Amino acid sequence: MSALTEAIARSFTTREKQPPARSPLRALGRRQLSGAEVLAQSVATTAPAVSMVVLPVTMLTHGHLLSGMITIIIATVLVTLIAFCISQFTRRMAASGGLHSFAFRGLGTRAAITTGIAILVKYVGSAVMTLYHGGLAVITLLGFAGIRVHGTFQLIALYTALAALILACLLRSVRFAALAILVAESCSLLFIVALMLIGGDQHAQIIPSTSGHGLLITALAALFALAGFESAAFFGPEARRPLVTVTRTVLFTPMICGGLFIFAGWAAWTGRSDTLVNAYLHGTSTGVSPAVVIALNIGMGCSWLASSMASSNAASRLLYSFGVERLLPRAFAHVHSAFRTPNVALSVVVAAVLFGGGTFAVIGRGVFFEDLRLTVRAAVIVAYALVAISSVVFLTRIGEDTPRVLAAASCGSGAGAVVLGYLVYANIVDHTYIAPIAVLVILSSGTLWQFYLRRRSPQSLLHIGAFDQPETEDVLPGAGVFGTDAAGNIVLVGEYAAGPR
Repeated sequence: MSALTEAIARSFTTREKQPPARSPLRALGRRQLSGAEVLAQSVATTAPAVSMVVLPVTMLTHGHLLSGMITIIIATVLVTLIAFCISQFTRRMAASGGLHSFAFRGLGTRAAITTGIAILVKYVGSAVMTLYHGGLAVITLLGFAGIRVHGTFQLIALYTALAALILACLLRSVRFAALAILVAESCSLLFIVALMLIGGDQHAQIIPSTSGHGLLITALAALFALAGFESAAFFGPEARRPLVTVTRTVLFTPMICGGLFIFAGWAAWTGRSDTLVNAYLHGTSTGVSPAVVIALNIGMGCSWLASSMASSNAASRLLYSFGVERLLPRAFAHVHSAFRTPNVALSVVVAAVLFGGGTFAVIGRGVFFEDLRLTVRAAVIVAYALVAISSVVFLTRIGEDTPRVLAAASCGSGAGAVVLGYLVYANIVDHTYIAPIAVLVILSSGTLWQFYLRRRSPQSLLHIGAFDQPETEDVLPGAGVFGTDAAGNIVLVGEYAAGPR
């Protein structure tokens, strides 16, 4: 008798009734996103159209052309190694907590909370910066149309309108947001790639940087340009084939974006990006055609706002997961009854992003903007290093460790530790302490939060690491055994042993 026949026979056997098993993440709406929609989320988070302009500007500003291009290549390889480590989790589980849930499977509660806070800082910080820049692009375009936006009230009104548009798209549905992101980013990429291929007769007018850490800044810019590829993991429970589509997206996104960034580095090295750089930095003052400047601002504005939308979307899933796991109030786990989107988490994230982006628009960038940039870049390195180490521990625990994963995790986390240490050292030498303090706070956050939970809400520690678990309807009757976990939930705990054949 085959295993299928045995399972069918058991399904007719009278058994004691028990409550049905339900995934803790089912409220989001399972199995609805296609592979293209999952890919759109990850690609948009990295904002490749913007990075293809920012990286050449960084290389030219610090005078690192050949070495800058080599740095981009190395960064692409290292991030791809991190992606390989993350894929060890995505091929086995789907979780709206993403890296936070993965770190829990390897290193436990403290590492999971630290990773969650680090990646939350990354996404919210990225959303703030991209909303700010996207708003500036809109202001520039309005200027070409003869509409001047000046004064505190007008700036606040503009940024509020942009944030409201982003929130409306995200609340409408995750699929609608993904399609909007995909269209905006694709159009931006096509224009920028075409302009770099065509080149031009201009010479980039750059004010050289006086910083003595030019190569570090280039490396951080390259790493941060690739960061965000993992945001697809936060939508695993909502993907149709999560273990396949999310894994492919996590592996292919850094390769695709890395290829585009290497091309941008080559364009800077050969001078093909000079017209683009002048249009970005100086507008029409260097003789660049107004049509090129307008098209560039449309493309980059769309890319910035799409990135802000994608980052806010990923951050909302993390806050939603915190609500499900009771690390935050249960209100964060509330889902819109019609659209099945985490409306409370989305509203909180977009409000925070609007506050940050609007504040910078009113008071200007200044030193605080650069501190935020460094903090966000340091945070993502912390999260990637912890997840890479977690992958080795996790696979060793389940007896599936391989030399390839160990090598990838060692290279990825080791390089991250070196870059993070150099970043802290460079800031201390330059007598700027906000970024080093932020790194210290992020690294200690897991320990402090776990200590607080043990004293005030020890029961919540049983819910950390929630992932999309099989439901009763997902398992053929008689094919699986359901039991109760430590938190009292009905879950799939095994399968029936095969009988004699």
